[in-house]
Amino acid sequence: MSVLDKNDVVVFGLSASKEFSKLVCQKINLKPGEIEVGRFADGEFNIQLKTSVRGKEIYLIQSTAPPVNENLMELLITLDALMRASAAKIHVVIPYFGYARQDRKMLGRQPITCKLVANLLVTAGMERLITVDLHSSQEQGFFDIPVDDLRATHDLATYIISKEIKNPVIVSPDHGGVVRARRLADLLGCSLAVIDKRRFKPNQSEVQFVLGDVKGKNAIIIDDMIDTGGTILNAAKAIKEHDAKSVHLLATHGLFSLDAIDKFKQAIKDGIITEVVVTDTVTLPKEKQFQGLKIVSIADFIANMIDASIKNKSLTQVYDNKTELLLKKVKKSVK
Repeated sequence: MSVLDKNDVVVFGLSASKEFSKLVCQKINLKPGEIEVGRFADGEFNIQLKTSVRGKEIYLIQSTAPPVNENLMELLITLDALMRASAAKIHVVIPYFGYARQDRKMLGRQPITCKLVANLLVTAGMERLITVDLHSSQEQGFFDIPVDDLRATHDLATYIISKEIKNPVIVSPDHGGVVRARRLADLLGCSLAVIDKRRFKPNQSEVQFVLGDVKGKNAIIIDDMIDTGGTILNAAKAIKEHDAKSVHLLATHGLFSLDAIDKFKQAIKDGIITEVVVTDTVTLPKEKQFQGLKIVSIADFIANMIDASIKNKSLTQVYDNKTELLLKKVKKSVK
């Protein structure tokens, strides 16, 4: 395949990812495509592309974060507009993929909504998906198109290294997150612990026991997302009860639903946790930001991935370059 000329590429950012898209475009030196997102009197979306897309490759950026249904519908209608405007190929970048937790039937007569959303996106015109830390990696199989499930681990690890945390231990809040936690532990060269929990219903879980040594160590709990905060705070409390020196919370996606903000403020005040670190896959309004929250941008990472894609270069090489830089920082911090 030949390398694309950047004049043949257009990047659009929709409502949920406007600022994120601007950062990405700045990094790859592209002017964002113009799009007008309007409403009819009854609330229906009215999408108007202001930039010509005929014969061009499109990168459409939109997290399906809350309000999930609004952002998803805006994305679907924009896909239809791009397809009908004769775009050559449509790559959709969904930094946070909503409905990913509904990937199987937990009880009888339940939907598998993640598969439904996958079908809707492909039917609407999506030809390739780029996303970050899907809830379950096997969800890539819901799509009959190429899927790049990127990982924010390197950017989170870079932040942890900058904090110079001594005697760290990486903790997975459940068995499903062990691979993610081990990846971070390997990058930082430290030990791993796992929390065994039982989930009674959505957003509610109970810790059974802790596997691994956390006593006297600075624990770093990593998960794919923080929603209401109940699960990860229960994990933090269990770790503190096992005599961890401190607890840092890391997650790729920060949703902070319901009373999550109040929970985290209280947990920091009570000394249960030291800080909460998330990435900017979800744009957080000021009312959801608090003292002790750190937002790590992955816009450069996504920009590098899009740039590699445009140039038909290996995406793995982007990871390799980041790993090489990380290992150098780890060695330097050890010294």
